Amino acid sequence: MSVAKAKAYYTDRSGPKKLNCAQSVIAAFREEFGLDENTVCLFASFGSGRAPEGECGAFYAAKFILQVNHQDKLDECQNIFISKAGSLKCKEIRKINKLPCLGCVETIAGFLDRVKIKLPYSRVL
Repeated sequence: MSVAKAKAYYTDRSGPKKLNCAQSVIAAFREEFGLDENTVCLFASFGSGRAPEGECGAFYAAKFILQVNHQDKLDECQNIFISKAGSLKCKEIRKINKLPCLGCVETIAGFLDRVKIKLPYSRVL
């Protein structure tokens, strides 16, 4: 279900404006992972290759979610993402053209959906 939500946020089908890749992942999983409402806004500057170290924003959002209490899932997420996208870096992913941006959002959302991890609701930035 959250995969569809993330894709809808990215393609502007479930809100007043289109969200970037990082925001789409955060918005789709905000309640499930106990993220503060403002987190979506904070991720506004992490789309289009502007996440730290040029990482894909969708991957960066998943990394943010997983680093809190479940770093054991981070390597698995990274490996799956690289196998599908070819890189963790947005510009390289675009250059390789193996996976479109929507596919990156879908891959990350699918991973987060499958792990079914629940973070404490009190999680705040």
